[in-house]
Amino acid sequence: MAERLDKHILKNGMVILGEPMESVGSAAFDFMLPAGAAMLPEGCCGAGNIIVDWMFRGAGSRNSRQLGDALDGLGLNRDSSVNSSHLGIGAVLEAGNLADAIELYADVILKPHLKEDQFELARQLAIEEVLALDDEPRQKVMAKVREQFYPHPLGRSTEGKVDELKALTAEETKQIVEKYFNLSQTIFSVAGKYDFDAICRQMERLFETGPQKPLKPIRHGSKGNRYSHIHNESAQVHIGLMTETVRPADEDYYNARIAVSILSGGMSSRLFTEVREKRGLCYAVGARYHNLKEAAGIACYAGTTPEKAQETLDLIIAEFIRLSKGIKEEELQRAKVGLKSALILQSESSSSRAGSIAGDYYILGRVRSLDEIKNKIDETTVGSVLSFLRKNRFKDFTVVTIGPKQLTVR
Repeated sequence: MAERLDKHILKNGMVILGEPMESVGSAAFDFMLPAGAAMLPEGCCGAGNIIVDWMFRGAGSRNSRQLGDALDGLGLNRDSSVNSSHLGIGAVLEAGNLADAIELYADVILKPHLKEDQFELARQLAIEEVLALDDEPRQKVMAKVREQFYPHPLGRSTEGKVDELKALTAEETKQIVEKYFNLSQTIFSVAGKYDFDAICRQMERLFETGPQKPLKPIRHGSKGNRYSHIHNESAQVHIGLMTETVRPADEDYYNARIAVSILSGGMSSRLFTEVREKRGLCYAVGARYHNLKEAAGIACYAGTTPEKAQETLDLIIAEFIRLSKGIKEEELQRAKVGLKSALILQSESSSSRAGSIAGDYYILGRVRSLDEIKNKIDETTVGSVLSFLRKNRFKDFTVVTIGPKQLTVR
């Protein structure tokens, strides 16, 4: 497939990226603002979740209702997210409405009203999202294991903590917006059908400023506990586990992705077969690659019963370790097919590509083409994956459990 990356950098350092997809009639865009959970001051955990709602409650010349009507009138599907490094806002829409949508989002970023009465509504929604995690133990245990696995504050919860959310004031949160919406460290990406020259002219008009003072880099602290338990008198046990692996910039990155896919890439994967099918130890088990710019790990979840929890944990760790003993050619080929199938699906989605090119640029300093990724997957062999596994043995597992009793991490 013919691929092209469009790139332009404003005088203030803001990066504009684009990937054209002539076969689609949609366009997707994403603003990555350097206001992620790890970037914010201590005591402000969860502020990002307040902000992504609050900033859309009136901006520029429009109040909350008028802004909502204007956005809905463009037929866009809004999306927002908060991760460790960035607060992201964007949308996917019919390509002909892209310029109007960018105008509205410029008001949201540069001229949000941030009124105190609207702050209370946004904060309550953020608190309810945290409380809802009690009804989503799988999500809760994986958030907690990331918090323990990554050096503080990299693993800080994006949802936040109820006590910190309640303590935040509108003025403090407004100051976060003013400080961390730093255009010099912002990435804008677009994918689909668009006119890049027109976008660049529009972005220069809307966002060109003098250079801004860069934000201070994150100071990494120590990791959390190797094992943490959250007591819950229930008939289920939820196990979250992470272990260190290579980052996306590492030459062994694709070998790592293949290894994870062999562990947990479908119904023929090691974990599904050995832990669930052969022994019936759990009702759900799976692992995936998870990374930040600064670190990466393999994250695994299992849902089981109190009686089978210890055996489930022991066997999962054993399967991680056993992987370096040998893999079969058919396992490798299934893993390659699975990864390339996911790549094909991503290539057909403008919103997925907008997010991917921005993420690549932030983490790698460049954007990988889909052909490059496919070729790198194809280049992996049984030998290369085993070499990676033996050089980077899985060890020092971080484990979090939710259930009626603690387990032992051997």
